[in-house]
Amino acid sequence: MNRIHRSIWLVLGAATVLFHLGLIFSGLVPNLVSRPLHMALALPWALILMARNPLEKVTGYVLTVFGVFAAGWIAWNHSDLSDQYGYLIDDSQLYLAFGLLITVLEMARRAIGWPLPLVALIALAYGMFGQYIPGEFGYAGVPLESFLGTMTIAEGGLWGKLTGVSVGVVAIFVIFGAFLNAGEAGAGFMNVAAAAAGKLKGGTAKVSVISSALFGSISGSASANVASTGAITLPAMTKLGYPRALAAAVEAVASSGGQIMPPLMGAGAFVMVELTGVPYTGIMAAAILPAFLYFFAVWMGINAFARRYELKGLAAEDQPDTRSVIITSLFFLVPFTVLLWAMFVLGYTPQYAACLAIMAAVVLLLIDKNFKVDLRKIGGRYEQALMNSGKQVAMIASIILCASIIIGTLGVTGLGVKITSLILSGSGGMLWPALLLTALACMVLGMEVPTTAAYVICVSVAGPALIDIGLEPLQAHLFVFWFALLSTITPPVCGAVFIAAGMVNENWLKVALFAMALGIGLYLIPLGMIANPTLITLVSSPVWSLLATVKVGLALSAISYGVIAPFSPLIRGGLIAGGGVLLFI
Repeated sequence: MNRIHRSIWLVLGAATVLFHLGLIFSGLVPNLVSRPLHMALALPWALILMARNPLEKVTGYVLTVFGVFAAGWIAWNHSDLSDQYGYLIDDSQLYLAFGLLITVLEMARRAIGWPLPLVALIALAYGMFGQYIPGEFGYAGVPLESFLGTMTIAEGGLWGKLTGVSVGVVAIFVIFGAFLNAGEAGAGFMNVAAAAAGKLKGGTAKVSVISSALFGSISGSASANVASTGAITLPAMTKLGYPRALAAAVEAVASSGGQIMPPLMGAGAFVMVELTGVPYTGIMAAAILPAFLYFFAVWMGINAFARRYELKGLAAEDQPDTRSVIITSLFFLVPFTVLLWAMFVLGYTPQYAACLAIMAAVVLLLIDKNFKVDLRKIGGRYEQALMNSGKQVAMIASIILCASIIIGTLGVTGLGVKITSLILSGSGGMLWPALLLTALACMVLGMEVPTTAAYVICVSVAGPALIDIGLEPLQAHLFVFWFALLSTITPPVCGAVFIAAGMVNENWLKVALFAMALGIGLYLIPLGMIANPTLITLVSSPVWSLLATVKVGLALSAISYGVIAPFSPLIRGGLIAGGGVLLFI
């Protein structure tokens, strides 16, 4: 990328950052202005920067120009369009609607591949032609102008509540993560982890667990987590003689936990706020103990593997000195402290608090861990922050805009209600069969689309059924969200496993088998949340919540040792059975 092109992308990155920060500080902006402009800023990153060949580059420019024009036209005419109540009044608006939907589908395809756009395309086809389907799954149909208008010029479909979450909250936290990671925060995560666990048996693996929990709490991406922390922990583990498959599995499993670790949760926390009506702080409080149990189960799994293999700790010369730990940790502790203080003490909204934390991160980019100011390095840090902000906001926008098509179609056609009825009848109105059907649906869909999108789609169709059977809304949402995450370590897709296996040049299936054993908490904790409802009621009943955490933690420890440790079959069976009983009583 030459200097001119790089400058253009930096300007676009700065525009993305300033636009989203400006929305928080400027007060109310009409949704049909902010949401289309959010898409317009994401278009070049999704369609041009992600182009893989000359044809994609050319079509990327064409679609970007069209998309920017269409989004700008909607923003400019938002007052008039609100009076149309989602009805297209002429052919030009009809062509614009078709063009916008095609553009969003192509954004998502380039960002994450075919599966999600295909689901959205099927949803659109159902919305336009569902009246020709006989039987229970047909619907009365709506005029094409009304259906496409609802999708593209009204505050539903593309510009619905889900996109509002992307614009107003997710983008801000993504920008926060980009600025935090452009400085010394990454080194701080690794140093704190090494100081806390480096000397222990299996210490190098435990460093991976702690650093991935810290890094994942702001990145929210299993793939990014593997690539960043894995670049340090994987060579360290293999150098000390860890089996390569186990080393890769540790990193894949630990990195996957970032999507369930507050505050970011891979954007899932903010989507959950919108869908459940529970405040963000309530989501964080509900999610924190299950996330802790996940990493605890991984930790115990490493201890169990230490009985089978010689898992050494970090060598003395590889452990950071106290001064480095303290100084580098400040690079993430200061912004995190600002974030939490602003939310919990000053009572600001999460997005406003994140803006203040971004400002703290911006200031910290001026210095390095030696408190030196180097103008060339400063420029590189800000450049990295702006580029990553633009890319990551566009990635999230592409996913959420495409998922919004599906959610919009479910609302217009009533298909979600019909699928809910199918789940209720298939389960006989019983909770655990309904949970099983939902878990299978989440796993299958999660294999094809990103976790947040899989969660949104599954909870839209299965969530009402689970709530009708008796679950609290937040229980149902967390259950669905956790099972949508299984695909990161479960074959045949297991994206985090593929990346980690490639980094150590090991067979991915071996890595997946180790990962499934080590990450067994990912399969069991959602069930534990149903069997032990107080696990997610830390605010309203802290004592019972902590007791449930201890009980579930003991159950997970027993099951992990039963699955992994080299005991006799009788002892292993007893541990698994005893852990299972303890989990569900």
